[in-house]
Amino acid sequence: MKKVALITGASSGIGKELAYCHAKTGADLVLVARSEDKLEMLKSELESQEQVEVKIIAKDLTLPNSPEEIHDELSEAGIQVDYLINNAGFGGHGKFHERPWEKDLAMINLNITALTALTRLYLPEMVKRNSGKILNVSSTASFMPGPLQAVYFATKAYVTYFSNALAEELHDTEVTVTNLMPGATETEFARTSGMDKTNLFDKPVSAKSVAKDGYKGMLEGKMDVISGLTTSQKIMMKMLPFTPKKVILTQIRQMQEVK
Repeated sequence: MKKVALITGASSGIGKELAYCHAKTGADLVLVARSEDKLEMLKSELESQEQVEVKIIAKDLTLPNSPEEIHDELSEAGIQVDYLINNAGFGGHGKFHERPWEKDLAMINLNITALTALTRLYLPEMVKRNSGKILNVSSTASFMPGPLQAVYFATKAYVTYFSNALAEELHDTEVTVTNLMPGATETEFARTSGMDKTNLFDKPVSAKSVAKDGYKGMLEGKMDVISGLTTSQKIMMKMLPFTPKKVILTQIRQMQEVK
């Protein structure tokens, strides 16, 4: 039986590649993003290449009513969501006290509030059916505080802990929650956040490889999937529990300073 996937932030980057991953299984999709033009192009590509049905919803998820509006629209259309993929998110570079508050508030609304609201809307239906999968796209940033990206790192920490908690709450069901934690990835995120000019993004991995890892992990019901780390970053992650926090904070700040 075909499983319908709802993917947010689907117009580019990891979200777009996740759409391709799902379409290649021959299953239908609901794609959500702000750019209707980009969604229309992706819909055309997927439907012609993979012979699947794609419904698009152009919606700004930083607005508080958007998750419920999406849920209502799909419910009225009789579309059951089997896989919820909360991919939409963005970051921003700079000192917290110098950044525009409205941008950080929008970041919190998208990275945390919209993800949580969509999960709350669809998870009860999945539990009732005893069937369904959720993939939340977090970041390896969730392992540590992030000077010069203070709000972004904090939002991703929320996503990771929220996802892991749900995974345990659902241990006695057939519903799974997978937390995808990419490292530096080739997406529009780096350019829009200003991170493309930092050492952290010297050797980003492809969005396609991250999406494949995340989608596979979701299907397998894994709790955590880490993808796209360089060897030095893997070593750094292993050393985190044994490194003084002040040292970590200094290293992260230096990695994120504009060259």
